[in-house]
Amino acid sequence: MSNANDLSLFALVVEAKSFNKAAQVAGISTPAISKRITKLENDLGVQLLYRTTRRLSLTEPGQVLYQHAKNINRQVIDAVSAVSNFSQGLSGIIKMTVPTISGELLLAEIVAEFCQKHPNLTIDMRLENEFIDLVKEGLDLAIRTGVLEDSSLIAKPLIESNWIVCCAPSYIEKFGQVTNIEQLQQHNCLVYTYQSKGALDWRFTKEGEALHVRISGNFATNNSQALRKAALAGCGITYIPRCSVYEDLIHGKLIELLPDYRPRSLGIYAVYPYTRHQPEKIRLLIEHIGAAYEQRAAYF
Repeated sequence: MSNANDLSLFALVVEAKSFNKAAQVAGISTPAISKRITKLENDLGVQLLYRTTRRLSLTEPGQVLYQHAKNINRQVIDAVSAVSNFSQGLSGIIKMTVPTISGELLLAEIVAEFCQKHPNLTIDMRLENEFIDLVKEGLDLAIRTGVLEDSSLIAKPLIESNWIVCCAPSYIEKFGQVTNIEQLQQHNCLVYTYQSKGALDWRFTKEGEALHVRISGNFATNNSQALRKAALAGCGITYIPRCSVYEDLIHGKLIELLPDYRPRSLGIYAVYPYTRHQPEKIRLLIEHIGAAYEQRAAYF
């Protein structure tokens, strides 16, 4: 009976579209690889390839077998990589881009922890809010919030980021409590402009109904930490990702408003270019970030 190596060679021949090219890749002679494929056909009792002097093409049974056989090489590579990691550890460089807010608050520590576990690995982490072209910039991984528009990339969900309406206690003491979203129109609202649209339209749901209110204010910024500091100074009310102000909420420096309304929620994703063979170090880093986010779920 033929073994997995025969199936791997068959997939190699199909992808190389030539016995000669496949033989060069496999490091064996052309007659030897041809003999192995013929034996595979005999063992299975079907013809897998149409052979002419100019080209190779798959028969119908050959197409079916190829769909299964093409994954064997990948599985072998993954298996060897997984085992070799125990003796050699992860190595090389990972280039990644993360949002400023996540990089400053959580990801710097999370990624540094991963580097400690794998001392032969180097991670170059860029903090930027613009979603840049990963392939053009030579980046392996991005952490991003919101909808992914580039269909050539793979997005793996990590956690949901919930937003919150909040302000300093001193602001409430001076201007009064807010009990419904319509009252926001009477207050100075600090605007977070790092959004694709709707920075002035604060959206909520209540009892399943979608609601929104048009706000205004005298301070707007695309930086969440600048927004946080303005809120801490009592300058107004802000609508911001909860993770930006979690520590301030815990210590009472900021207080949550409108708890009866459900604010917006956006997914956080690990995004990477499509590849047939995802490097083990990228897969493990994504798993590490996902697990670390879950451990810090209260922030979100």
